[in-house]
Order: sequence, then C-alpha cells, then structure tokens
Amino acid sequence: MKHVDVIIIGGGMVGLALAARLKQSSLSLCIIEAFPPALDFSSYAPRVSALNLSSEKLLQQIGIWQELQQLRLTPYDKMTIWEKDSFGRLDFTTQGLGINHLGHIAENHLIQGILWQHVMQQKNVDIITALPHRLDINPHTAILQLDNHEMISAKLVVGADGANSWVRQQANIPLVFHDYGHHALVCNVNTQEPHNHCARQIFSSDSILAFLPLDKPNLCSIVWSLPPEQAKQLHSCDEISFNKALNVAFDGQLGLCQITSERKIFPLTARYARNFAHPRIALIGDAAHTIHPLAGLGVNLGFQDVESLAKTLLENEAAHLDIGEYRYLRHYERTRKVEAMKMLAAMQGLKSLFEGDHPLKKWVRGIGLATTQQLNFVKDQLIKQALNL
Repeated sequence: MKHVDVIIIGGGMVGLALAARLKQSSLSLCIIEAFPPALDFSSYAPRVSALNLSSEKLLQQIGIWQELQQLRLTPYDKMTIWEKDSFGRLDFTTQGLGINHLGHIAENHLIQGILWQHVMQQKNVDIITALPHRLDINPHTAILQLDNHEMISAKLVVGADGANSWVRQQANIPLVFHDYGHHALVCNVNTQEPHNHCARQIFSSDSILAFLPLDKPNLCSIVWSLPPEQAKQLHSCDEISFNKALNVAFDGQLGLCQITSERKIFPLTARYARNFAHPRIALIGDAAHTIHPLAGLGVNLGFQDVESLAKTLLENEAAHLDIGEYRYLRHYERTRKVEAMKMLAAMQGLKSLFEGDHPLKKWVRGIGLATTQQLNFVKDQLIKQALNL
C-alpha cells in the first residue's frame, strides 16, 4: 500500500492549484485524475474565467502567471452593467483604486493545462490516472481504493472533484442546493467593434448576457444565462439565427456579432455543502460550493479555498499537528463557508433583482442604477468587494 500525506481527488484548476501551492512544503501529495487535460493550446476554448486580483496573486506565487501571459491572458480595466430597455447603467473603472486593471480573462483549459505541466514536475507529487472506488475513514488515516485495485493511505483526502463530488458523497456530507431555472450557453464571438478591454453584462427580465474580452481586439467569450428551453433552442439553431438573436439581446453594443466556436450549455445550480471539512476530509472549489456564473467569477472562490487550506495545512504541519484531524481543519471550514455564503447571496440577489419586467420594478431598478452611477464612493466599495481588495 502506498502512503502519502495528502490525496487530492480531482485534477482540475483548483485541485492542481492546491498541489502547486504546496510545492515548497514537506508534505507528500498524490493526485487522482482519470482524465488528464489535453495540452494543445493552439485553439480558443469557450469556457473562461474572470480572475480577480487575489487569484492573480495566487497564480503568480505558484509560478504560472507569466506563462499564462505569454499564451492568452486578457486584462480588462473597465466593466459596464446595464438593463435592457432601461436608463439604468453602471460603469466601473480602475480610477481611484490604485490599480491598472480590474482582472484578467483566461480560458479554463489554459489554466488547467499549464498547472498540470507544472505539477507533473514537482518532486513531492505523484499523479495517478484512475478513478476512485472506495474510501474508508479511520481515526488516524484515510484509505482510498482505486478502480485499478491500487490502495493509498493518507492523513487527509481533499475533494477537488467538482460539483458532483464523489468525495462529498462518500463522506455523506449533506448538500443545500437551489436550481436557478436557467442554463448557461457559452461560446466565442467576433464583434464588429473592438471590446477595448471592457467586460460587459446586460440584464433582461429572463436572461443575463456577459461579454468577456479575449486577447484579440474583436474577440469575446460570452456567458448567456437563459431559461432551459430557450438555451437548448439557441444551442441547436443555425449560426445565422443564433447571431441574429445574440445581436438583439446585446443591444448591438459592439456592432454585429458572429459566432466563431462551438456552443456549449449546462444547467445552473447553486450548491453549498453543509460541511467543508470532515474527519480526514476537506472540500475545495465546486465540491464545496457552486454559484451563478454571472461573469465567470466562480473560480476565484475555489482559488481562495486553495490559499486558505494551504495556509492551514502548512501551519499545522509546522506545529507538528495531525493535518487530517477535524479540529485542525475547522478554521479553514469556518472562514470559507462565510465567504462562499456571501458570494452565493450576492449572486442570488443580483439575479432576483433583475428578474421580471413589471414597469414599477423596472423603474426602481433604473433609479437605483442611475443613482449608484453618480456615487463614486459607493461604486468604489462595490468594485473593491468584487475584486477582494
């Protein structure tokens, strides 16, 4: 039987970031990932993330930020939010914040692929391509059996295995969830006018549409939150019909838009694990929480989980404590549950605020946005919270 300090189940962005963050530690790590990422970065992928300044700091610390910049990493220094058929509008810039950008847009497969390449070279990491089969938790150890019959023991098992987490299910951790009643449609589009490094988001009574700038002046990734049937229809219709619907939905803000990639859709559900930690188990990323992808911000929560858990493990290791004991994981659990709940509430609040097209509600929203637009100190506080400054 193989023995390590930490087993990380899931080789996505968050699981790999945790392994990379622990590179300088004396902890031995094992990553279980059945489907290694494709390392072909030649083509654009439709799923992207908007990395805030905290995520940027983490990726710089673990040594992949410069490589991302050399490939495709797009800074944005402006953000505009408005409601369709309304006078309400909010514009955010870096002015007065002491920074030169609000964040960066990066393709998920680039982040994962570069992390994978880095982690593969770490001396304290072993990567096993297999599926987990059985997990037994004992007072002093966790024993994982894989589908290839290999067995591994560890002080701690980290569930970084996504929204339908196998680790969470094995631990019988309850899940609170809320169906948003929407599907997200993602793809890349060419725009007639340049995006000028501005992230844009338009709310309507039954949908939310975000245009996120990519590294070419006229290329954007879109995240379109729609009722399921409408999303399925737009997913399967011909490109001419799709482009027409997209241009109408986006108010022609960047001129005529044309799709340039495949379209993908996925259902949207808010999830919140009752526990983020358990004896011998910790959950990070989507295994612990999922939020509405209003502007691709969800991965930032996961990267903050990584930083918090890594600090907890390093402190406990330095103090010669048992890193898998629940009492030593409680600080991680408490802090991350609070932050995840704040973000879940904020996303739900925004979605609920802009739902419905009752004239009075629409008028109140317009007044609220227009008033906030004039109050720079309020806007500064909003953007600071969003950027985790």
